[in-house]
Amino acid sequence: MLSRWHDWIGTFTGIAALTVVLLPLAALAVWALAHLRRATGTAPAWAWRASLAEVGMVYGTVPWVWMTMLPGSRAGQVPGRVSLVPFQDLFAMGTAQIIGNLLVLAALGAFAPLRFAALASLPRILALAAGCSLLIETAQYVLQLDRVSSVDDVLVNTAGAVLAALASRRWWRAPAATPPVHMPAMGSAA
Repeated sequence: MLSRWHDWIGTFTGIAALTVVLLPLAALAVWALAHLRRATGTAPAWAWRASLAEVGMVYGTVPWVWMTMLPGSRAGQVPGRVSLVPFQDLFAMGTAQIIGNLLVLAALGAFAPLRFAALASLPRILALAAGCSLLIETAQYVLQLDRVSSVDDVLVNTAGAVLAALASRRWWRAPAATPPVHMPAMGSAA
């Protein structure tokens, strides 16, 4: 039974299917978080925005990171491999791999500036994405997953986050971009 479970969540197809199956749960999480925030006095616009951004970051990033951490056929048997020459691996990557690498941190790049005003700048998103991608590549190496830890993966993952941030940029400074200040009710002790 455990082997079948691993075969299902340990493949690209299985993770993609699980992501689709979990979409209603993600939508429910957005709704629940927004209603919880509204019940505590948060303005409705900010409650929905923050909830969507938080769930979007997690839902849109975790499956891609999971896929990058899937072990190869000789995981644990071969030492980690590193490629530090920029653009050496990029030209050997297929179109699907480039698109996949662009998507790994795209949700983080799109939603982080919507949720956290401190991240609402392209240089900060670039730094965040580069750091996260570097952590992923380091984990692949340290865990000996039979994958190549490549500087090109870091570059493409970061580019995907920055492109997604550019796509969401018009909403960064929308009126609901800052959380409301909670004021004590009239007549209550401050």
